[in-house]
Amino acid sequence: MQQTLTHDTATATMTDTVTVAVHAADPISRAGAAQQLRDHPGISLVAGGSTESATVGVVVADTVDETVLTMLRGLSRQTSGRVVLVVGQIGENRLLDVVGCGVGTILWRHQASSSQLANGVLAAAKGRGEVPADLLGRLLGEVAAMSRDGAPGGGAARTALGDREVDVLRLIADGLETAEIASRLFFSERTVKNVLHGLTSRLHLRNRAHAVAYALRAGYL
Repeated sequence: MQQTLTHDTATATMTDTVTVAVHAADPISRAGAAQQLRDHPGISLVAGGSTESATVGVVVADTVDETVLTMLRGLSRQTSGRVVLVVGQIGENRLLDVVGCGVGTILWRHQASSSQLANGVLAAAKGRGEVPADLLGRLLGEVAAMSRDGAPGGGAARTALGDREVDVLRLIADGLETAEIASRLFFSERTVKNVLHGLTSRLHLRNRAHAVAYALRAGYL
């Protein structure tokens, strides 16, 4: 079961085609992910996994190590944080590193069906994403542990977020979509989008998941 931060439908017109670069340590994983996406409406694979012409980067890995983190950071810079990680497992203390790389969507390999992968790509293309429910709970636990240990993140940084920004991020972390957030806070959808855009631009955050991680680290959520 996925804890959806926001959800994107799988429909898209040709003018909305998302170009995708698939990366993996082994050719079989790369070919498998590419095959799942190849015939999906609204998605086009770039030749040879060329990141320069890709809107979204997809990384397939068994686990997260330094090599994978380096790849995620590079893709995030080149795709403005539009990165999907399909992974078998994430070791202890690696989840915050992954989110810090700007990854907006994480899928478990054993759950990554063709439709789930395509929806994750389309969501990432719009700066949105989704995280498995068990990982979201673990992320909260890791941040809580950091706070107990006195790790950096609080203090002066807490002045960086306004009440309205915190309210929006809290509802994103709860899995609400933009329209639902607007309804809950009595905002327009445009206002919600403006709040998020202002926040991510001001703090140089890559996407919504990165913004939620920032708020967690800073002790707001």
